[in-house]
Amino acid sequence: MTTSTEPTTGPADASGTATAGTSADTTETASGTAYALSHLDTLESEAVHIFREVAGEFERPVILFSGGKDSIVMLHLALKAFAPAPVPFALLHVDTGHNFPEVLDYRDRVVAEHRLRLHVASVQEFIDRGELRERADGTRNPLQTVPLLHAIETGRFDAVFGGGRRDEEKARAKERVFSLRDEFGGWDPRRQRPELWQLYNGRHAPGEHVRVFPLSNWTELDVWQYIGREKIELPAIYYAHTREVFKRDGMWLAPGGWGGPRDGEAVQERRVRYRTVGDMSCTGAVDSDAATIEQVIAEIAASRLTERGATRADDKLSEAAMEDRKREGYF
Repeated sequence: MTTSTEPTTGPADASGTATAGTSADTTETASGTAYALSHLDTLESEAVHIFREVAGEFERPVILFSGGKDSIVMLHLALKAFAPAPVPFALLHVDTGHNFPEVLDYRDRVVAEHRLRLHVASVQEFIDRGELRERADGTRNPLQTVPLLHAIETGRFDAVFGGGRRDEEKARAKERVFSLRDEFGGWDPRRQRPELWQLYNGRHAPGEHVRVFPLSNWTELDVWQYIGREKIELPAIYYAHTREVFKRDGMWLAPGGWGGPRDGEAVQERRVRYRTVGDMSCTGAVDSDAATIEQVIAEIAASRLTERGATRADDKLSEAAMEDRKREGYF
């Protein structure tokens, strides 16, 4: 069987069907019949290959699972990669203690449904032991690094799957699919290896590990098109709903256990949805009436702002905020 790239088909519509305009993989069967893979099929095939490659190269991989859309798609791909056998990896969730309740409920349902093993690294436990200190701004997202690295060390995980995508943020655009991390969990772009022809090098010294990003070549639009095609269930907060929010630093934040509005920040009910899910204290909602997958896809296609750039306060701390945190061991 031979594979070539030809300008025969183009971007997929909401159902994942390729349309004319750009390239797709054209494959010839043993009988000589040619067929074209849609761009979603190509991305899925690449991700499945990555999961199977890790299963063959590493001893104790684990999947970072937050209950957000990217980690949900990543788990869906892992289930496909090893079906009908169970997923041979456990899940790891770094729980800030300020998570959206809808997302935690979803996480627990998925774990029970697929009989998965779940490890939870709790930020609150580290605060209670005096190993972490609460920040003045109330956000705990930057506090996830220490519990994450502790969980990787104690679990002896040598490969850690993450749902990062190159279109999210410029520091993530520098990532390889296999991202080598040192014995302290730190990321050094100078130590990353070439990945020509989808050949991945998983070698690492004792104490080091590799972060693996199967969705590296996906965009936010690809993720939503794939969710639509595969009919993947998501937490309800990804779709338009009425919620109490208040504006801070240009973002609509939801009050909760993490805190609430300050003087001059009025709470109001608005029709909103979330493009990305993280700590409640730094994840903003966007005004939206998109209540279906098709409406969300249309909304994203018209947007000129990345999901993290528009809705994550922790990425706005400085120009190099994400890169600085990656060097310290963050996702």
